[in-house]
This record gives sequence, structure tokens and C-alpha cells, in this order.
Amino acid sequence: MREAIRLSVDKMKAGYGGPFGAVVVRLGEIVSRGYNNVLTSNDPTAHAEVDAIRKASQALGTYDLSDCELYTSCEPCPMCLGAIYWARFRKVYYGNTRQDAARIGFDDALIYEEIGKPLEARKIPMQQLLPEEAKAGFEAWEQNEGRQSY
Repeated sequence: MREAIRLSVDKMKAGYGGPFGAVVVRLGEIVSRGYNNVLTSNDPTAHAEVDAIRKASQALGTYDLSDCELYTSCEPCPMCLGAIYWARFRKVYYGNTRQDAARIGFDDALIYEEIGKPLEARKIPMQQLLPEEAKAGFEAWEQNEGRQSY
């Protein structure tokens, strides 16, 4: 956890982005370090947890991190939480809470509220287009005998 906290401070001071750091640990060893680099990458998804997950997956050669733990300087936002579940971590440790983050300007409350709303009630309009044509990709996946479930 101290390494995640150190990254959150050092990389924020260096101008990469907000004060967020994360490390992935496997069998007691750090396999990757991540930090918020939204400002330097111009990528709104470049959060510490996502950065650490991408680096760990590359280092370990797998998308399945179920034998790993994530240490993050702050309770994960909804996007990072989704990535954490997709990666299948066995446990997550965090420092600051999402309420702590909101107090310094990183408020995820809107996203949590939006997730529970029906599509037509969300602030960003969402409209389905070409559903019949879109099914072609799913049908091809179902027929692909070499597909690998994840």
C-alpha cells in the first residue's frame, strides 16, 4: 500500500494527473505499478488501477489476475471497479474513500447514480442503432469453434 501511496504523490507532483497510485501484487511480489496519467496521455481512462492492470496483464501474459491482489491509494471509481471485476482480483485494498476523493474534486456520485437509471433517463442520451446488423458479430462469435471464453 505504501508503494501505491508513494506513486500517487510522486506522479501527481510530476504532473501526470490526479493523486492516485496502484500496484498489483502476486505471491507477495509487486508485478506492476500504475498511476493516474490522464493529463500526460490525454486519456480519460488512464486511471491508476487501469494502468496497473494493463501492465500486470502484459507482464504476466494473462488477462486473468485471480491470483493477484490490487493495492490502490483510493477506493476505485466505477470504471476501475469494472476493470477490477473483469480482471478477477482475489482482493482489493484501498487507502482513501470515494468520499475523500469527492472532497478534493474527484466526485463519482453522478456515475453511480447514472448506472442505476434506465437508458432514457440518463444525462448522456443513448440510442440503439442497427441491432440486426450488429448481431452478425455475436453470431460469428457463437459459431467460432476456436473461441476462448473470458
